[in-house]
Amino acid sequence: MADNNEFPPLSNDGTKNDIDDDNVFASAIQEHNAQENTSSYNGESTIYAELPKLSLRDTVSNNSISIHSNPADLSDLVIPILDPMNIDIDDLHDVPISDNLISNNIKAEIVDEVSNEYPDIFIEIIVASPQKVGDGIGAYVAYKVETKTNIQIYKRSCFGVNRRFSDFLGLHDKLTEKYLRNGRIIPPAPEKSVIGTTKIKMSGEKCQEQNYGSSEFLERRRAALERFLNRLAAHNIFRLDPDFKEFLEADIELPKATNTCALSGAAMMRLFNKVGETVNKITYKMDENDTWFEEMVNHIDSLDIQLRSLHESVETLTNQRKELAICTGSTARSIAVLGHGEPGASLGRALAQLAETLEKIEIVRKAQGNSDLYQFGEIIRDYVALIGAIKDVFHERVKVFQNWQHAQIMLNKKREQKARIEQSSRSEKTSQVATEVIEWEAKVDRGQEEFNNISKMIRIEVERFEIIRIQDFKKQLIQYLQMMLQHQYQLIKHWESFLSEAKTIA
Repeated sequence: MADNNEFPPLSNDGTKNDIDDDNVFASAIQEHNAQENTSSYNGESTIYAELPKLSLRDTVSNNSISIHSNPADLSDLVIPILDPMNIDIDDLHDVPISDNLISNNIKAEIVDEVSNEYPDIFIEIIVASPQKVGDGIGAYVAYKVETKTNIQIYKRSCFGVNRRFSDFLGLHDKLTEKYLRNGRIIPPAPEKSVIGTTKIKMSGEKCQEQNYGSSEFLERRRAALERFLNRLAAHNIFRLDPDFKEFLEADIELPKATNTCALSGAAMMRLFNKVGETVNKITYKMDENDTWFEEMVNHIDSLDIQLRSLHESVETLTNQRKELAICTGSTARSIAVLGHGEPGASLGRALAQLAETLEKIEIVRKAQGNSDLYQFGEIIRDYVALIGAIKDVFHERVKVFQNWQHAQIMLNKKREQKARIEQSSRSEKTSQVATEVIEWEAKVDRGQEEFNNISKMIRIEVERFEIIRIQDFKKQLIQYLQMMLQHQYQLIKHWESFLSEAKTIA
């Protein structure tokens, strides 16, 4: 598995506090122990209304949680915490890949690359420490891009540079220009957000509410940029690209990518071109003779619809979970007020304990909402964007086919023109037309070769995408289920702790 949570806290200088990369998600057990050490609820919150700190980076856990419940209810229930990275990669060899699509050697290379069976190749990229540079409309955010690798084309094994958001978009444009025509699926860069960017530029140090919204926006963008770079690094072609290499290790300010500006002339031309591309996609339908492409186009369209629908459902679930958390907190405050006016000591103490329990449950439910969105929703959103990239490469194949057919039409016209000239005995133009026929024959040959090459490459890239998609979803779902189990464990423990207090009411 998205593409951001109650985010890793920023220190006073704007940098992220140190977080253990091997245990990024906050432990439910640790939070529960910390909460039990708080004093009784007295109408004012003694528990920081702060959710477990989540991060969009992958987490690895090799432990299990033993739940010691009331023996009458849940007797020593043990929840295994699966290792999301311990995925049996042999399962990927069973992924159906049609034999008539690509050779067995290429199929094996795809599986080997995805399963990381090349231990001598290693590259890991972290995007961290978003920092606002400048003030006003000219302000921008710079990100620290830190890389660790053992690939020999890089000068060092560990290095870092500062990059602004437009640099990421510029890198995507360069790779698209070089590789899209060849049939490569370019991982999409995060979308620009005029509203979010404007809030960052105009936010001030004294506006805490705006700064909170800005920090949320920055964390979601940071995580999306990190996923973008790591998807590029996972590709055996992109990670060796000179522009990608320069982006990661050249400790200089990159040329400003003016075509990424929202109001630049180049951006307006790109907008018009996109409109033309969209019209072309709608009006031109290619007569597909390849059953694989026909089936795959239908599959991708269906997958796009399903993922968009699922993402919408996850967002609805998240909003309802957060609304439930808010109502739980409101109930806790009302019960606390009721407890203050209760003359009976035991009942008043029980009501105060209930209010405190509900406040703890409010925090857990907010954390559940975060897990819904950031562990499950983000990967869905990522793959919706990746589906768009696949559609782009399919359309590029259609454009190559159009150019090939146009060359074939022009060749037929030139041949007809040559035949008419030969029949009319106009020898002065025969040589010129013959030369044009030869030129168009060469264009037809190049067009056919380009079409065959892009078709072959798309097959390889799509098969690679399918294998990675299965692996990503399996890993992310395991992580998501782990967090759901931990949240349910917390709820059980909170209610158990209150049950003993409720039984003491006289």
